[in-house]
Amino acid sequence: MTHRNPHGSGAKGPDELRRQIEHTRNQLGDTVAQLVDRVDVKGRARARAADLRDKAGAMTVQLRAGAAQAGHGVQDRAAKAGHLVQDRAARAGHTAQERMTKAGHLVQEQAGHGRHALRDRATHAGHTMEHDARVPRPVRSAVSAAMRHPRPALLIGAAGAAVIGAAVIWRRVDRCR
Repeated sequence: MTHRNPHGSGAKGPDELRRQIEHTRNQLGDTVAQLVDRVDVKGRARARAADLRDKAGAMTVQLRAGAAQAGHGVQDRAAKAGHLVQDRAARAGHTAQERMTKAGHLVQEQAGHGRHALRDRATHAGHTMEHDARVPRPVRSAVSAAMRHPRPALLIGAAGAAVIGAAVIWRRVDRCR
């Protein structure tokens, strides 16, 4: 007796029938595996979580690399800015030093001119006083000595001015009491 296959292809022998059975078993196994995968929500969630962890790890690596690159860029720009500020400060310092040196030379020069002019006037006044008959003899000899030795005369004059200033202050204090 021969059974007919509903698909229209019958087995032509026991070997072919075994192959068809094996093929059908494999198809049925694949179908069952697909159904199990669809029903296994926990397994799919784990697979999805593992996939997301992998993506997050890759993104972390990319972000760290980008941050490191940005940090190096900022560091380079800061170093360049620091060098620029340092150069400008050095130039400003040199300019200020040059101006101060010029000002110092100018002040020395003007002080020298003033000192010479004052000395010339004092010498002229001293000569005038030495030869003026109206000036008493002791004053003329003191002026003549001061002209020959100006520094001691200057010290003596300063000491005299200090004594006179102290006397004036002393008198004012006595009047206020």
